[in-house]
Amino acid sequence: MATSESASLSKAVKQQYMDLPQGDKVQAMYIWIDGTGEGLRCKTRTLDSEPKTIDDLPEWNFDGSSTYQSEGSNSDMYLIPAAMFRDPFRKDPNKLVLCQVLKYNRKPAETNLRLMCKKIMEMVENQVPWFGMEQEYTILGTDGHPFGWPSNGFPGPQGPYYCGVGADKAYGRDIVEAHYRACLYAGVQICGTNAEVMPAQWEFQVGPCEGINMGDHLWAARFILHRVCEDFGVVASFDPKPIPGNWNGAGCHTNFSTKEMREDGGLRAIEESIEKLGKRHRYHICAYDPKGGLDNARRLTGHHETSNIHEFSAGVANRGASIRIPHSVGQDKKGYFEDRRPSANCDPYAVTEAMIRTCLLSEVGEEPTEYSKLTRYSFGLK
Repeated sequence: MATSESASLSKAVKQQYMDLPQGDKVQAMYIWIDGTGEGLRCKTRTLDSEPKTIDDLPEWNFDGSSTYQSEGSNSDMYLIPAAMFRDPFRKDPNKLVLCQVLKYNRKPAETNLRLMCKKIMEMVENQVPWFGMEQEYTILGTDGHPFGWPSNGFPGPQGPYYCGVGADKAYGRDIVEAHYRACLYAGVQICGTNAEVMPAQWEFQVGPCEGINMGDHLWAARFILHRVCEDFGVVASFDPKPIPGNWNGAGCHTNFSTKEMREDGGLRAIEESIEKLGKRHRYHICAYDPKGGLDNARRLTGHHETSNIHEFSAGVANRGASIRIPHSVGQDKKGYFEDRRPSANCDPYAVTEAMIRTCLLSEVGEEPTEYSKLTRYSFGLK
């Protein structure tokens, strides 16, 4: 398995420089989603003092022609700070700054799905929507070979790896532990992690997060994972089916509830939402991966703990259904439900927005409804 050459550079030498005092200056790493809708980009600027809120952070710009977001003849794009986290790599007082991207005319870039998601969330904020997303990923070498797998074959069949312990069962735990601690330091609402069914595949969970915070915190957690893997010389893949054949794919199961669902008798509201989802299956499949369902078609086969992409299903404790109601929720008659269809490489803004539109705004059909006056906010404002 190939690893990055940069991982072999002396970390002790680097640390000599990282230990140098930085005076009153602050390094702010601006992070954004590129034109693929999956890739993350970043660059750093110096601030004269530590920002306390998003409003303390200046707008910035970048060359969109190098990120699949514009043509070279008119390539300036704007970075609008949207969420701020502590920087676990440079440490306090330095910051990670998750940004929205606007085009030269101040309209949102095609892959800036946060603006619309935020507006939709504001329409239903009185219902206090909570989300929790279970992000599965696979650790690969820089050559695309799964971490720890034999160079000329396959490991033993699935069975002992899920939540496994031992060198022959858990591949890459150092990366997982480093990522978990870095997320806690940053202030990301990470709530758990575990080894997954396929060897070298892992999962972390983020939530519960209210409204727009779900997308912000999941994207921040993904960025931190990529940076941790960079230090170890490996790659984190969110491909929904990284290894074809009799191996589990990778999803991003999304748990959802509202204030009503969490209160006594909330099962009725849960069942109503599931009924609405069942009537809008194709719309959700298109929203649940960056390629409009093509990526998920490789994963949602009806096998390996997935539902069939062409059919909608729901059931209590059924991991082969589109929607799973946890057994405890069925007993308590309140709580949340899990949508198991989103792919590992989904955009969480697209997923959570789609769920709100269908479950709470009662939209129907295969296209999202346009609202003339969504909120008091206009495009381009935080």
